[in-house]
Amino acid sequence: MNVARLTVEERWALMRAAEKASEYVVIRRDAINSPKDARALAFARLQGLEREVFLVILLNTQNQVLYCEPMFLGTIDSCAVHPREVATKAMEVNAAAVIFAHNHPSGHPEPSAADIAITKRLVEALKLLDVRVLDHLIVGEGRRDNIVSLAERGLI
Repeated sequence: MNVARLTVEERWALMRAAEKASEYVVIRRDAINSPKDARALAFARLQGLEREVFLVILLNTQNQVLYCEPMFLGTIDSCAVHPREVATKAMEVNAAAVIFAHNHPSGHPEPSAADIAITKRLVEALKLLDVRVLDHLIVGEGRRDNIVSLAERGLI
């Protein structure tokens, strides 16, 4: 199967099916032990998508993955993110921390003003629930090192 020839909807469905198949075997037991681990997971889930997709990775107190799903699907240049839905899911799985990631289909991972603003809103909303935001990664096109960390830039 040539994934590059699939439509966005077909790729989305394939990604969801793969996540469901691997959810308990790979994802549920893995721990995010370093920024490199978080980058690798974000890259694997978001690389090459034609629309913005906002990934939420919820972790327990040992940084083991409790939930790793794309929560919001956007357009080619934006994605509406709702802090209430993120907070609800964090409480549902009893998360202690979260890592956000989304892609920029343009290929350039520089954070926009909107990216920074929604990150601040999410940090404030989740702080009330004692859920730490560890990072927000923005995945560019092509290479694994084409990822910007808002935490590394001091924006979290």
